[in-house]
Amino acid sequence: MPDVTALPIETAVRWTIADLESYPIVEGNRYEIIEGELLVSTQPHVDHQEACNNFAFELTAWVRAGGGGRVIPAPGVIFDPENAVAPDIVWVSGERAPHVVGEDGKLHDAPELVVEVLSPGAVNMRRDREAKLRLYSVRGVREYWIADWQAKSLQVYRREGAALKLAATLYAGDELTSSLLPGFKVPVARLFPA
Repeated sequence: MPDVTALPIETAVRWTIADLESYPIVEGNRYEIIEGELLVSTQPHVDHQEACNNFAFELTAWVRAGGGGRVIPAPGVIFDPENAVAPDIVWVSGERAPHVVGEDGKLHDAPELVVEVLSPGAVNMRRDREAKLRLYSVRGVREYWIADWQAKSLQVYRREGAALKLAATLYAGDELTSSLLPGFKVPVARLFPA
C-alpha cells in the first residue's frame, strides 16, 4: 500500500462573492462565480452588445404592451456565495420581482427567463452552453435563450420537470415565441445586427 502522506494533495480554490471584495477589480471586466470557480471576461464585441440591446428592446416592448414584469439588462444574480452571475438579459414576472430583487439591487433567486448572447472563444461559449445551462437548470430558470450573434441563431431551452431541455434551435428566417410570455412574437432576424 502506498504511503498516502507522500502523495501531493490538490485542493481547488473555491471562490465566494466575499472574495471579490478584496480582489483587484479591473474596470470593464465581468466577474462571475459558478460552483466556486471565478470566471472573468472582458467587454464583448459591439455586435454582441447590439444583440443584447435588441433582445431587451423586444422584451420591453412586450412588457409595455401589457405583458408585465421587468426586463433587466446585465443584472447581478446571486444564488448563493459560490454562484453569482451576470446574465446579459433577464425577465422577472411582476408577481415574483418583489421577492427576487433584494435590497442591494441584485436578484437573489432565479428569474423566469435568462438570455445569454455568446461571446467568441471556446471558454466563453462553454461557460454559457454548459456551466450556466447547468446552473440555471438547477436553480429553477423556466426558459434559457442562448443567442449566437455570429451565426444569427438562437437555442431555446425550456423547463421540463426538473431540468432545462433544448426545445428549439431557431434561425434568421424563424419566429421566436414563448408560452412563458403570452403574445410575445418576434422574427429572429430582428434580434441580431444586420
